[in-house]
Amino acid sequence: MAVDQVIAQWIEEEQAVRARLQATDVMPRGEAFTRTGMGVFEAIFAGELPPPPIGDTLDFVPIHMEPGVAVFQGQPRRRHYNPLGTVHGGWFATLLDSAVGCAVHTTLAVGKGYTTLELKLNVVRALTDAVPLVRAEGKVIHVGRQVATAEGRIVGPDGMLYAHATTTCLIFDVPVPSPRSPHEQA
Repeated sequence: MAVDQVIAQWIEEEQAVRARLQATDVMPRGEAFTRTGMGVFEAIFAGELPPPPIGDTLDFVPIHMEPGVAVFQGQPRRRHYNPLGTVHGGWFATLLDSAVGCAVHTTLAVGKGYTTLELKLNVVRALTDAVPLVRAEGKVIHVGRQVATAEGRIVGPDGMLYAHATTTCLIFDVPVPSPRSPHEQA
């Protein structure tokens, strides 16, 4: 497929996702732990829960989630530049941390949480706003009881690799409060 066709397809997919996303507020604290990881993303894509606001801050959006896989799309912009006139490494890191972390998140059961213990990032090519869109795809390598690992890549519409990363995440239990009966709420 030609680069222009890929860009058009990616823009169309992003517009379809954004049309479903709820653009207000942030997810209520603890809400993510009352659902499976996939349940959280299904609710976000259905517009029932808002996506994390970091995507608005750094111009990226979740595009697709399935068990063990997370795809985000980002727009490198001048406001993401470092003093050298290219996209700052922190933008790459945040986009990849989101992709690899959410790939892990898709595998979690109700009452489970995770946090990034380590993120190893390799930026292999400079990125500017001359590249209209990039995609970060995270894939789980292993999920255990307490530790998960995943890998991810940022690619352009021409298939060019810009960065890749690996993560180690800590998985932990989060007590999910049981629903209170009406007479307990007084």
